[in-house]
Amino acid sequence: MGDFIVHENATPLPTIHVISDSVGLTAQAVARAAAAQFGVTNPIIEVLPKARTFEEIEAFIDEHSAFHRQRTGDGRILVFYTLVDAGLSRRLAEYAASRDDVVAVDLMTSAVGAIARMTGLAPSTTPGSVHVADQYYFRRIEAIEFTIAHDDGRNPQEIAQADIVLLGVSRSSKTPTSIYLSQQGYKVANIPLDPSTEPPKEIFDVERTRLFGLMTTAEVLVSIRQRRLGRAGGVASRYADPEFVYQDLEKARALMRKLGCIVIHTENRAVEETAQEILRYYERVHPPSADMMG
Repeated sequence: MGDFIVHENATPLPTIHVISDSVGLTAQAVARAAAAQFGVTNPIIEVLPKARTFEEIEAFIDEHSAFHRQRTGDGRILVFYTLVDAGLSRRLAEYAASRDDVVAVDLMTSAVGAIARMTGLAPSTTPGSVHVADQYYFRRIEAIEFTIAHDDGRNPQEIAQADIVLLGVSRSSKTPTSIYLSQQGYKVANIPLDPSTEPPKEIFDVERTRLFGLMTTAEVLVSIRQRRLGRAGGVASRYADPEFVYQDLEKARALMRKLGCIVIHTENRAVEETAQEILRYYERVHPPSADMMG
């Protein structure tokens, strides 16, 4: 199997192990969505892609279980798998059931079976069918690349090319929301706001229906920033000072009103919920095209 990357798991969740006979993007997306319900937007994921034999799968599980047992004393392993080969999927399910230290979740069989029963159609057994090189797939890749290149105020001269532009103070969930939207095929730019600097002038050229301000309460933001700072002190402590945070939010609100952008509150919301609220407004004015629908 070879070496795998050693992660320092700073999250309260276990490592999620993805097994796929394709590249594993579907299972990874589900894993991230599930982890977000526990407040973790970037879970640790180990992937076995393009699995073709049960021996490969068994070795992957055994190796990772042994690694966790040696490292933490707990050899339990969480597996999400998407296998279109019914025989391979069945063998993995039986193997997981025979072990007390493996929790395995089949993300494919039930969904495919339900469609087959409703339609009477026979499913394809070709791995990776969901990633056929169609317009939707290429649009998603392009959107993700654009969003990464325009994260945290980078390349402001190009923000007019974005489908959606997010504004917000530090730690208001701009980046995770941007990445989530990009995975749905939307090009997103996000602009950080703070009292000491002016936003890029290009933001005033963006169509108002594409502008969204992310807002939270001062209490929530202070708590998030305090956790972010940890034991850091000195000048940095001003970053989480309640009075500074209040001023930060007030200046952001003033700019959002001036721009006429739609304000979305992010407190007590998962990233997915914030993104869906944004899309509810956005798609009223900009209905998704056929290539966005997949």
